[in-house]
This record gives sequence, C-alpha cells and structure tokens, in this order.
Amino acid sequence: MSAVAARVGGIRWTHPRTIGVYGIVLGSIAFWLALPPLAARSAAFPVVIGMLAIAAGIWAWSRDERRVGGGAVVAGLFGIGLGLLATQSSESHLNQVVVWSALGAATLRYATPLTFAAIGGLFCERSGVVNVALEGMLLTGAFFGIWGAIWAHSWAGNLAWIVGLAAAALAGMVLATIHAIWAIHLKVDQIISGTAINFLALGITGYLFIEQYGDTGTPGNVPDYGIPDVHIHFIQNWYFIGPILGQLNLMIWLSFLLLIGTYIFVFRTPYGLRLRAVGEHPRAADTVGISVYKVRYMAVIASGAIAAMGGAYLSIGFVHSFNEGMTNGTGFIGLAALVFGKWRPFPTWAATLLFGFSSALADRLPNAYGNQWGTLFQALPYVLTLVAVAGVIGRSIGPAAAGRPYVKQ
Repeated sequence: MSAVAARVGGIRWTHPRTIGVYGIVLGSIAFWLALPPLAARSAAFPVVIGMLAIAAGIWAWSRDERRVGGGAVVAGLFGIGLGLLATQSSESHLNQVVVWSALGAATLRYATPLTFAAIGGLFCERSGVVNVALEGMLLTGAFFGIWGAIWAHSWAGNLAWIVGLAAAALAGMVLATIHAIWAIHLKVDQIISGTAINFLALGITGYLFIEQYGDTGTPGNVPDYGIPDVHIHFIQNWYFIGPILGQLNLMIWLSFLLLIGTYIFVFRTPYGLRLRAVGEHPRAADTVGISVYKVRYMAVIASGAIAAMGGAYLSIGFVHSFNEGMTNGTGFIGLAALVFGKWRPFPTWAATLLFGFSSALADRLPNAYGNQWGTLFQALPYVLTLVAVAGVIGRSIGPAAAGRPYVKQ
C-alpha cells in the first residue's frame, strides 16, 4: 500500500499531461451520461462536458503534451457527437442496445483475435521485421485449426481442439518462416513480402476449403469439440462481473496470460533485451555477440504461431465454422492496435478493447436502429486505423531498425 500511496502522491495533478487525461475522461463521460442506466435526456450535458474536454485538450496541446492533448480533443468531439445522437434516441432503443454486461463480454470475444495478432506482430516488429502478413497468418490458423480439430475428432474426442491449435500454430510458423527467409536472408522489401504472404494464405485456404468441404461447408458439430468455455461458478451470479467473466472461452483467458508473459519476457528478461536491441540497433547488438539473424528468425516464427492461434480461436472457439476470407481484415486491425499501443503489450490490449467494443456495439445496433447503424460502427475500427497511421493523436515511433534488412559485415 505504501508503494501505491507513493505513486499516487507523486502525481502532479495540474501538469499538462494530467490535464489532458482529465479531458479524455470528460469526453468519455459526455457520451456515457446519455446512456443507460443514467440516460440523460438534455443535450446540454454532452455539449458542456465535451467542450470542457476539448478545452483541456487544447490547454495540454499548447504546452507540448500533444498526444494526450489531441486524445482529449478527439474524445471531446466524439463525446459531443455520440452524446447528441444518444439524447435523440428513445430510451427503449437505448436499453435494448446498451446492456453493459453483454457489451463487455462481446468486447472481450472480439478483442481476443486482435490481441493474438497484435502480440504476434509485437515480437516480430520488436526484432526489426515489419509483419503485415498477420492477416494471412490469422486466416491460415483459422483454416488449419478447424481442419485439425475435425480430423482429430474421431480419435481425440472432445480434446480435438488441442490438435487444432497445434495444427494452426504449425501452419502459422510455416508461413512465418517463408516471410522470414524473404525478409531476412533474401532482403525482399518486407511490406511486399507480407502482402504476398497474405495473398498466398487467401489462395491456399480457399483452395483447400473447397477441396475438403466443398459446397457443404464445415460440419455442424464443431462446437462439440471446439475450444471450451471456462465456467467460474462462484462469480456467475455477481452483478455486472458475473455475465462478463463467469463464462469466457479458454482462449480469452490465455490471451490475458499472453499479455503478462509478453511484458515480462520483452521488458524484464535478458532475452527480451536482446530482442529489443536487435530491433533498435542491430549493428551494436552484433558487435556484442548477439546473432541478429537468429533472433529475428525466432521472433518472426514465434509471431506466426501466436497470430495463427488467434485465427484458430475464430474458427473453433468463436464462430465454430470456416468460410473463405473469414478474418475480414482482423490482422490489419491488430497491426493498427499495435501502432496505437506503441509496441507495448498493455496499451496495445487497450486498443484491441476499443476496436472490440465497436464491433460488439455494431452487433447490437441493427436490432434497434437498422442495419445501416451497425454497418457504420463496423467501419469504426478502420477509421481508427487511419487515425493511428496518420498520427492524429501523437505519432507512434516504432523500433528504429524495423523494415531495414541487416547485412552482416
């Protein structure tokens, strides 16, 4: 407790960065006040609170805290806009859409494949290799995950999902090895290499899907031997928490462990230091005896396995089927989350939650407001991707050597 008290006591409450954080919080409150259970009906609430958020953002921006300042301005604008829309809606429609426990559980479900993709990309890009092939690795993992589970069901029974995960990881590692050979030894442009991998994955999975399952599609009994849910009975009746955490898929819990393990490995171990050294200054790392090629190969192949397991979650843990191109840009959104999170695990996870929430909300909107609103919110992750790439709320600077082939001398 003394450590927490010391940390809180060290906060400078009037520092420009802190004021910017206030603005981000106020922007969120501007929208939240108009939603159930409060459901404020006056348009003055979101406008006034949103303007305060914008003012806090401008004040922080003018004092060189541009990341949080820009974030506060954007949060204030979104808070005003979305808050005004919410006040114009009927309370019955809002109550139908905004069920916080259901939205929370759906957010975690949608964020999980993004988390696996983004963390896979983190390992790869921290080593200095850009990986836009995450989409292809996810798609390959989705196909080979369900193929392995269906193949193993006859002899592995309800544990066939373990074989599916292993098959997905191996398939992802094969694709990642191809990307590593092209990018590290053949020194092909890493963006072109990754794009080629994505098309390769799309073609291979599409061909094998038609050959294996044809017009009938994957079997309908996949949920019987898919990745199981974890039931925590003692919290299932807890208010708000129970519906969210009481029954989550095993892969969601593994994604939490992945985040913690990644943070410890990358930032608290000598091996993580070597990984970061190779991505920041490979020449210096080579000088002190670190094998740049070895570290990069291991990082790229590991990224393929991790991302492919996210694809397996989609097919045998979430949807319980496979369709051609079913990832629908999930890998690219995961890459955007990585940029949002500045190549750090927990900020990256926060970005995946934001994207996951937009997808969860888009699922519930058509029931009350029509398909056009669901389609609009489905586009939100891509809008946020453009924001990340453009650096509107503070430019994210990746590892210094990312995208640059290393030539040993």
